[in-house]
Amino acid sequence: MLGLRPDFAAMGAYQVGVIGPRPDGDPAAFEVRAFCPDLAVPEDPVTGSLNAGLAQWLIAGGRAPRSYVAQQGTVLGRRGLVRITADGADVWVGGDTVMGVRGQVAL
Repeated sequence: MLGLRPDFAAMGAYQVGVIGPRPDGDPAAFEVRAFCPDLAVPEDPVTGSLNAGLAQWLIAGGRAPRSYVAQQGTVLGRRGLVRITADGADVWVGGDTVMGVRGQVAL
């Protein structure tokens, strides 16, 4: 997972998400990576929508517990931790944020 080096030029408009297990004993159960070169960011450091979709698939298939932590952004030097909790048919995605840029845009 961490060693993946996509050919972004060949990917074109494809957006690809990958997930793999973290080592036993790690606070995060999974590592997630989101590749989206046509969105001006070759790899998204943390993406809630991908984590939500993966959680639905993992939990429904019995591959993950109803509550777990995923890690994303490791390869980019960012350690994003995403908390996943399934409540009935709903999947909740949460985590902490850090403000990187603040500004205003007048349209």
